[in-house]
Amino acid sequence: MTQDRLSLGRQGESAAAQYLQRKGMKILERNLRTPVGEIDLIVRDRNILAFVEVKTRRGNAFGSPGEAVGPHKQRQIIRAAKWYLNDSPHKTLQPRFDVIAITVRGEDLQIEHIPAAFEL
Repeated sequence: MTQDRLSLGRQGESAAAQYLQRKGMKILERNLRTPVGEIDLIVRDRNILAFVEVKTRRGNAFGSPGEAVGPHKQRQIIRAAKWYLNDSPHKTLQPRFDVIAITVRGEDLQIEHIPAAFEL
């Protein structure tokens, strides 16, 4: 992965975390790496534990950022979430899988939050 794509991804994840915090959600984990996959953000929203996949793109030439979270990526996130919940003090919360799609155009960021984007 190129340095430019890494920095774009980090920029998107930081913007997503700030967006969710402004919405009153608490960031519990960032870039959680498990033996079965990675989860970009894990946030608590009252009685919900949201596993958030962040996709950031510079445009829609290859589809919208949200469309990049296909069935394979969804299965990977679900496996990682189950691994996390196995020993988590948050396992009594209702799990939810969100996608945050960010499009970068110059200095502007367009953020689309898709709660419950997919299910177990």
